[in-house]
Amino acid sequence: MVYPIFAAFTYSLFDWKGMVMGEFNSFANFTALFTTDPYREMFWNAITNNVIYFVVEMVVQNGIAFVLAYIVYKKIKGAQFFKIAYFLPRLLSVIVVGFLWKLILTPNTGVLYALLKGIGLESWAMPWLGSTSTALITVILVNCWFAIGFIMLIFLAGLQSISHEVVEAATIDGATGFRKIRSVILPMMFQQIVIVVVLTFIQSFEAFELVYAMQGSGGEPYHSTDLLAVFFYRTAFGSSSGESGALGVGSALAVVMFFIIASISAIFMSYVNRNATEH
Repeated sequence: MVYPIFAAFTYSLFDWKGMVMGEFNSFANFTALFTTDPYREMFWNAITNNVIYFVVEMVVQNGIAFVLAYIVYKKIKGAQFFKIAYFLPRLLSVIVVGFLWKLILTPNTGVLYALLKGIGLESWAMPWLGSTSTALITVILVNCWFAIGFIMLIFLAGLQSISHEVVEAATIDGATGFRKIRSVILPMMFQQIVIVVVLTFIQSFEAFELVYAMQGSGGEPYHSTDLLAVFFYRTAFGSSSGESGALGVGSALAVVMFFIIASISAIFMSYVNRNATEH
């Protein structure tokens, strides 16, 4: 783990001719990344898509995961079965998930297309992965389906760690329904919530396999699903569409990604540690 990090730092400071290291060029690769098109334009497009990826996952994935965890926590009939069923997609390879959903969403021949037409929703039977307005959201929702079981288990562990006496006391005091969740349960799950936020942020900003499997290294269509990791891969090693690689600029992008993910994750975790110390 340590060697690739330092290698990326080193590579970012040199000029490259294909895969051959050239002369030392200081921060020229970073300058090209932030000031020269198409690198600059694609960098800001990718980071915008990553932010959207994170926000939608926070709302959809983690919101549904908490609801499912709470339902299982209430020990409904078949709770153990549902816990296993929700987690099953996580056991699949991300690449397999990407190709399966690509087949499901294929226009004209995909299962979803046939299902929507069969129930009279022809207007919804569209090329979800082929439109710039729907492709990114579609990929994010597929990732939510894949990861929701793992997040649910973290929330469930947090719920099960709450003292039953505290919950019963809150109920006796008149806290019921959503008020009990907001005022009692969520504050007592603070550490689990922050851990989920950190994991979601890291996963969102290093996401690659799913986009690559469903949309290729170009983040199609028209880079609407391009993320930082996909942009890095294409920049460093080239793409199937004929783009040549620029390993120096790609390494500079890797260093930038490292600082973004490491710094924000460190801020989150220091906040958790400080809060735990105060309480």
